[in-house]
Amino acid sequence: MTQTIHEHTFVYNIRSKNIRHPPDYDPAMSEELVRSYFHACTSGSAADISACFSPDAIVYDTNHDPVRGAETIGVFWVKIRDRWTDARWTVDSFVGDGTTAAIEWSMRGVRNGDPFTVRGSEHYEFVARQISEIRQYWTFDAAEPGSELRGYPYAE
Repeated sequence: MTQTIHEHTFVYNIRSKNIRHPPDYDPAMSEELVRSYFHACTSGSAADISACFSPDAIVYDTNHDPVRGAETIGVFWVKIRDRWTDARWTVDSFVGDGTTAAIEWSMRGVRNGDPFTVRGSEHYEFVARQISEIRQYWTFDAAEPGSELRGYPYAE
């Protein structure tokens, strides 16, 4: 059976249960790339952020319209970071296989002198060792910018 998902083609042999991954498959690469992207969001330039993405990448989000194209994504995240004092993003957990990944993250910052934490989850797709798509799930309230799972015992 052959299945095409975006630009990846996976071949699955039902009898042997072997999967042939694309030539650029590297499980460790995806985590390193996501952590580099988060570091760039915290302290890098628009070009540093853009370098993590394929030219036609797209970021889908529950709080704003899709952001399309590596350069546009870089500029977008610098603008987001500049809205907050001391904004910094961290990857809290990561599960990935080199072609897709899911993460939980935290963004900490200061608004009107008050510290806050926003938490969310993202799903990634990778092509040619770059991020090709992110689907971001999180809640944002401008009046009360902190958000997290209710009752979850976060380690601070």
